[in-house]
Amino acid sequence: MAEALHVVKHPTGFYSAGATTVFASRYDQRFSYCMYVPSTHDKDGEPLPLAVLQHGTGRRGPQYRDNFAEWAERHGCLVLAPLFPAGIGDDPDDLHNFKFLKYGDIRFDRALLAMVDEVGERFNVRTSRFLLHGFSGGGQFVHRFGYLHPDRLAGLSIGAPGRITYIDPSNPWWIGLKGFEAEFGCAPRVEELRAVPVQMVVGSADVETWEINNPGDSNWMEGADTHGVTRIERLRALRDNFEAHGIDVRFDVVKGVGHDPMAVLEPVKDFFASILTPRESQ
Repeated sequence: MAEALHVVKHPTGFYSAGATTVFASRYDQRFSYCMYVPSTHDKDGEPLPLAVLQHGTGRRGPQYRDNFAEWAERHGCLVLAPLFPAGIGDDPDDLHNFKFLKYGDIRFDRALLAMVDEVGERFNVRTSRFLLHGFSGGGQFVHRFGYLHPDRLAGLSIGAPGRITYIDPSNPWWIGLKGFEAEFGCAPRVEELRAVPVQMVVGSADVETWEINNPGDSNWMEGADTHGVTRIERLRALRDNFEAHGIDVRFDVVKGVGHDPMAVLEPVKDFFASILTPRESQ
């Protein structure tokens, strides 16, 4: 008689190791996340660092996670990929509301932090500060997240956002920071962001504008094109804006790449690795 298959039911069992299944967030079960838990994870060992990969409009969280699997094994880093589904709230066709952190009574930044806390309860991982990357709509989310929560970031990687919030108190949220405190209940924490390693990354061929120049749509605001028409132009303007406020930026342009989130991840991995394993000065 064949031996019965033994199913491990411990929280760190089969579906909670390596590329995990998708878990609903206890904070708000409309939202969910998956992870890559490297084989070096030991509940009684040294806590692992954490990298969070925030999806864009296409909600490709599992693809980000899978792309980072080998890197996660090599660097002993747990990877978390949140999911904020489209159509949350009153508009079933909405694609964009998570990018601006707040929608009605939903605070997407708090939802992400709750996921981080949940992962910290389940796994032996450092959650006080984590690495954060987002591309396109995810790039919008993460740089705005940085204005609110720099104290939680070990490193911030901003990939090709089409609509940018500049450090500019004279222009209204979300193209600037005027009204930020009324929106979020606190002032933007720009000075603290100076202590966070920041990367900006974009493809050299990321020049299509049909998606990011759409006056009249729900994700458009007058003045969004003041600092450029393409994502490259706008991201360079954000780099200059950050540096003018004392925030150092590593700026990576990936040759020959268009608006493709998976094609810009090698410099992101290198940036994250440089934080986890600082290199000696040359």
